[in-house]
Amino acid sequence: MPIFRLGTRGSPLALTQAHMVRVALAAARAIAPDKIEIVPIRTTGDRVQDRALAEIGGKALWTKELDRALLDGEIHAAVHSMKDVETIRPAEIAIAAMLPRADVCDRLVGADSIEALRQGAVVGTSSPRRAAQMRKLRPDLKIVLFRGNVDTRLAKLAAGEADATLLAAAGLERLGRHDVGVAIPINVMLPAPAQGAVGIECRADDSHVRAMLARIDDPATHACVLAERALLAALKADCRSPVAALATIEGAIMTLRAELLSEDGSFHVHAQEAGAPTDPVLPIAVARDLLVGAPEAIRRLFGG
Repeated sequence: MPIFRLGTRGSPLALTQAHMVRVALAAARAIAPDKIEIVPIRTTGDRVQDRALAEIGGKALWTKELDRALLDGEIHAAVHSMKDVETIRPAEIAIAAMLPRADVCDRLVGADSIEALRQGAVVGTSSPRRAAQMRKLRPDLKIVLFRGNVDTRLAKLAAGEADATLLAAAGLERLGRHDVGVAIPINVMLPAPAQGAVGIECRADDSHVRAMLARIDDPATHACVLAERALLAALKADCRSPVAALATIEGAIMTLRAELLSEDGSFHVHAQEAGAPTDPVLPIAVARDLLVGAPEAIRRLFGG
């Protein structure tokens, strides 16, 4: 077989995740590891670090260069952190597989707990969800923009640019940073939709590659992440929208819970529904419950 080219962003975490996909493909006997070439592709989101994503084009800044390489035939598949993938994808591209989901929690770095942060502490994050959730819990906190990969954000914290920051537990674990930060329970901070999930995309019409990738797909993760993404679509949420969501499956039942917040965290609304994992109505029902129960300060942030 010719060399299989696997595209990825070039950050340490993205490269680690691409190597995870290579190992999974080899373990599934889909393709030999020496026949897989990992192709780093620098994205606009990696190049521009001094502004919030919403100001410079949203989540597409993480994917458009990989999409172009995929559609132009430069790579056979692309690896993504699914929480960074925009909700509406090109029809020519398919989410072909997802690896088993890792820890979905956020970790607080810089303090032993949210309560332990000093009065008026500075917290660095680029996530509207994390900013709103922290403001909900601690209205006295000052939120400042923190962008960059894990090492960049930890360096900013060490340099005193903030008292604390928030990072995904999954990314820290994959990088071997098991001792960095303190886990925040999901009943305190519900995670971002698709947090902890690694997805692999390919051209929708490439049946051979789709069949290979299907061999490493984790069905439960795939179903949960698709439900969370369908919720975002129903809400017409974008990268400015403070929204948290988590789907879980027990037996034959999926439970989808979600939270919408105002930007300053002063208003928030929760909803939860349960149903079959493949029920397309479940995310729509949760979106409806959220918007019906939300005050105007929240509804104006969503178009659903």
